[in-house]
Amino acid sequence: MDTGTHIVMGVALGSIATLDPAIAHDPTLAQAVFIGTLAGSQAPDLDTILKLKNNAKYIRNHRGITHSIPALFFWSLLITGTIVYFYPEINVFHLWLWTLLAVCFHVFVDVFNAYGTQALRPFSKKWIAFGVINTFDPIIFALHLVGIGLLFLGAHPGYTFLGIYTLLAAYYVIRFRQQAAIKRAVSQQISHVEQIITVPTLRFREWHLAITAKDYFYVGRAKNGNIRILDTFERCPIPSHPAIEAAKNDENLSAFLSFSPVYRWEINEYSDHYEVRFIDLRYRSKGYYPFIAVVQLDLNFHVVSSYTGWIFSEGKLRKKLELIPN
Repeated sequence: MDTGTHIVMGVALGSIATLDPAIAHDPTLAQAVFIGTLAGSQAPDLDTILKLKNNAKYIRNHRGITHSIPALFFWSLLITGTIVYFYPEINVFHLWLWTLLAVCFHVFVDVFNAYGTQALRPFSKKWIAFGVINTFDPIIFALHLVGIGLLFLGAHPGYTFLGIYTLLAAYYVIRFRQQAAIKRAVSQQISHVEQIITVPTLRFREWHLAITAKDYFYVGRAKNGNIRILDTFERCPIPSHPAIEAAKNDENLSAFLSFSPVYRWEINEYSDHYEVRFIDLRYRSKGYYPFIAVVQLDLNFHVVSSYTGWIFSEGKLRKKLELIPN
């Protein structure tokens, strides 16, 4: 989820924590736990600082090790230890328990996005992505704002957010039912379907689709239960071309391949260089596929320039590559 949603979820968990008798009868502990749930709801996303280094490091590691099983305990213990330094007399166990819950909840809600997480590390590096909730879901965020508003009106914090989270559980069930209906409709329309990736949009009844069939990739949209195929690409195996083999050693393309589950490739030969391009098919926007990896090589197959990330125009991509214009 986005940062704003994780913040309001931290508020929600800090409010629900007041139902814990030990916290309900200790205002100082309640304050410390509230700080813990806020910090715990944000901690796994500290890997965002990798963007300062480069996109490749960020893409390869975001929602990876910082969202892993060992990280759950690392973050909760680090936050608890820091808070206890300022609140030395409080019940450490209850503080740690609710902070751990906040960290776990952060990772848990992230698996429902199309982006997903590597939540099973170190046992598996597989990306877990259910694809039923957008990274920012207006309904989820709005319900949290309603809850926060009720707190200002004097409502009981624990029971207020317990009720809201009951509604949210029902909302998640609805989203899974929507997804299942879309997948059934796709399977009826397209034969030999192997994989259907759903990417929810900000609109409740509109989803992006990336479909892998026996011979083709299909990119489509589901709107109000209707399936529309927007692009079709022949499924071609990646050739053992020396330019592609050399490009795979580049950190940008390597990061892209470690993350993207469905993509097509292109290789273009120019008078003075080669260009290898891999295009993620999940994120079509206004006819453009913005999540890509591009590697440019000289005629001796040495990497000269490369880039991976989100680009919404060819002109901006050329500025990122810089070294070799077409």
